[in-house]
Amino acid sequence: MTTAVSRKDAIADAGVGQLDMKLEVITVPVANIELAKEFYGSLGWRLDADFSDGSERAVQFTPPGSQCSIHLGTHAKPGSAQGLFLVVSDIEAARDDLMRRRVEVSEVFHFAKGPGPFGGQVRGIAPDHLSYGSYATFKDPDGNGWLLQEVTTRFPGRVAGDTTYPSAYDLAGALRRASAAHGEHEARTGQRDENWPDWYAAYMVAEQAGTELPT
Repeated sequence: MTTAVSRKDAIADAGVGQLDMKLEVITVPVANIELAKEFYGSLGWRLDADFSDGSERAVQFTPPGSQCSIHLGTHAKPGSAQGLFLVVSDIEAARDDLMRRRVEVSEVFHFAKGPGPFGGQVRGIAPDHLSYGSYATFKDPDGNGWLLQEVTTRFPGRVAGDTTYPSAYDLAGALRRASAAHGEHEARTGQRDENWPDWYAAYMVAEQAGTELPT
C-alpha cells in the first residue's frame, strides 16, 4: 500500500515551522482583580491595560524585559496557575528586589543528583552558577506560583536571530561575565589582549546562542 502526497500538501509541509508563533500573553487566575492588580503593580511590572466593556474587565501586566504579558482572569480557579517561570540573569539580585518590595520569597536553591525528576533540592546557588540551575519561588495573593530561574548561557538553538538584551541591566551583566572570562583568558596567555572588544563580542554572542564559549 502506498500513500500519495499531493504537490499542494508537500508545499504546505515544507512551510511548517516557518511561520512565527509567539507566546505573548498567559492568563493568571485570581479571585479579586483589584487585589491582584495592586500586587503585580507593586512588583514594578508595567500596567499595559485596564478597561472594561461593561461585563468583562481586562487587566494586563508585563514583567520588566519580558516579551510575554499576563492577563488577570476570574474564570478559572484562583491560584491554579503553578510553575510560572520568570527567567533572570542574576537570581540573588532578583530575590533581593522582591524582598525590598515586601514579597515573601524562598531561599535560592538548586537540585542535586538523586531520586525524583530533578533530584534532591539543595539550598544555595548552583555550583559555578550553572545556567538554568538556580531557583527561587514566590506566590501572589491567590497562591499562583512563580519560579525564578537564573539563565546566563542559553542552551543551543534557544535564541533565534540577532543577539539582543532586553534591558541595560542584562547587558551590564553580560559585559561583567565577559570581562571575568576575558581576565582568565589573559591570565592563560600571559599577555594583554588588544583585541578585547572582539573577544567580548564573540563571548556574549556565544553565551546567548548556547555555542562553545571562547577561551
